[in-house]
Amino acid sequence: MISKNYLSKQTNSAPLAVFRAFFGVMMLFGILRFWYHGWIEKLYVQPTFHFSYYGFEWVKPIGNYTYLLFIISGVSAALVALGFKYRFAIITFFLSFTYIELMDKTTYLNHYYFISILSFVLIFLPANARFSLDAYLRKREYTNVPKWTIDSVKLLLGIVYFYAGLAKLNSDWLFRAQPLKIWLPSKYDLPFIGNNLMQQEWFHYAMSWCGALYDLSIPFLLLYKRTRLLAFSLVVFFHVFTRVLFPIGMFPFIMIVATLIFFDASLHEKMIQYIKRVFSISSKTVEQVKEYTYPKLQKKVILSILGTLFILQILLPWRYLLYPGELFWTEEGFRFSWRVMLMEKAGYANFKIVDGETGKFFYVNNADFLTSFQEKQMSFQPDFILEYAHYLGDHFKKDGHKNIEVYVESFVALNGRLSQPYINPKINLYKQKESFKHKDWILPFTDKIKIYGL
Repeated sequence: MISKNYLSKQTNSAPLAVFRAFFGVMMLFGILRFWYHGWIEKLYVQPTFHFSYYGFEWVKPIGNYTYLLFIISGVSAALVALGFKYRFAIITFFLSFTYIELMDKTTYLNHYYFISILSFVLIFLPANARFSLDAYLRKREYTNVPKWTIDSVKLLLGIVYFYAGLAKLNSDWLFRAQPLKIWLPSKYDLPFIGNNLMQQEWFHYAMSWCGALYDLSIPFLLLYKRTRLLAFSLVVFFHVFTRVLFPIGMFPFIMIVATLIFFDASLHEKMIQYIKRVFSISSKTVEQVKEYTYPKLQKKVILSILGTLFILQILLPWRYLLYPGELFWTEEGFRFSWRVMLMEKAGYANFKIVDGETGKFFYVNNADFLTSFQEKQMSFQPDFILEYAHYLGDHFKKDGHKNIEVYVESFVALNGRLSQPYINPKINLYKQKESFKHKDWILPFTDKIKIYGL
């Protein structure tokens, strides 16, 4: 149980205010970057079919109005950064951003999931208590906020890092240096290190082990003042290096900026004063109130919501234990578990439409229905394969075909192994239903990956 003494503790509000401002700026930049590269059109507007999350099949792109959704998300991110109409802005950002991520499962990334969770947490925190337009307009800002409000952000960051480290404790990552052994040699064009370090097997193993140790230790190193500066240096180096190596967008910069919340309030005070000087912001007319406190009932509700959220975040990654088979092969319980860049899979899926009565059949050209990116993702993920099979069945049923059965000839290669049959070719996928149950039509993995952690 969390003690009442802890829940009543106050701390300087500057770290939360700076975190809110930087979070809003990073999200706005991310939305603009997505638009600039034409990904809205490519990923959401052009495709005729979109893969859905189980239970969220009703969330779909809305044609050209999808651009409006991105505008709403970008404007709300800007308002969050400014701290203007903060509660409305952060709720709007959470809903719009999460809707965008739910529109097509093909675009799933751990860091998008992280942003949705983090923005949900921020709904319940007084991140506009200070250094915000809201504080300026009400002519009152709070120099202190409850300590647990800042600690909740630290806890979420700690879970992401630590679970990412636990997930790396498997035989492929530690003892085969996979998938880094596949990815790193392809970076031969990097200056200085591309044609030497990146080609060395010992370096692949060193990167694998250091990556696991980094993720497992960094939350604890950030918590302690004596190791905090070293830890932040490691954070910057790690994320800049991974950004150079891999096309993972804004995530490295988001994590670098987010990590600043672990530093003492004195640093954030200096940052606030510097920004005020640069933009000639005066706080003379704003009353300084020592403590921000929640109404008693509101505090209980918020703590219950956040407590439930964190319990789910701690338990959800372990749900894979409920399923038989190899996790990396079946991917049952893989998503939403902070398993970051752990595998390289490549697949081939050839769908056959059969008339169940006559036995007549024909094969499908996937390019007629899917973009190249969608086809790639579908080819090695069983829930994608099932959803696509149902889409094909429904499509050809509307086309006038009778007694439709859908089969797939599928092969997948995992972490440098030879490809092997993936889906039982004798199972009519059109009769199979998506659920949380084990998909027994996935063929067994012929190798063994030992998991020592998550």
